[in-house]
Amino acid sequence: MDFNLEKAIPVLSRTPAVLNDWLKDLPTGWVHQNEGPDSWSPFDIVGHLIHGEKTDWIPRVKIILSDQANKTFEPFDRFAQFNNSRGKSIDELLTEFETLRRENIQTLQAFSLTDDQLSLTGIHPDFGEVTLKELLATWVVHDQSHIAQIARVMAKQYRQEVGPWNAYIPLLNR
Repeated sequence: MDFNLEKAIPVLSRTPAVLNDWLKDLPTGWVHQNEGPDSWSPFDIVGHLIHGEKTDWIPRVKIILSDQANKTFEPFDRFAQFNNSRGKSIDELLTEFETLRRENIQTLQAFSLTDDQLSLTGIHPDFGEVTLKELLATWVVHDQSHIAQIARVMAKQYRQEVGPWNAYIPLLNR
């Protein structure tokens, strides 16, 4: 499927509701367990998504659309959520994510982007030149990737409990 902003926005708009319906009011074990050392819990993932809403997607769109000569993106701190989410509940994070995403979608729509603008470029600190279209497509896929990650982390909480069915559930073996 080719990238189409009108098809991407409904997906981006639904992520907060998906996460809210899935994670709100769950017992702590479901939300704070991870897959082991150097892995993230659903709580951590929501915090990561919040940090992206604040510092990644729309700020980088604005850099690409700006008239400034230097279009280099600030590096994204993929681990900022560990400090930023400290002391908050999952329900607080879900509410914050929903608010930020709604505001960012409104901002994105207000740009009224053209096909020519989608071809404009910025400079990613690791990848070099990237287009606005690539950035926006990544935003959609980033959401989907973390939704899948949450599913995997949560499913693995019952990895031993499913017994022999483990062989038929590939999610448990990733």
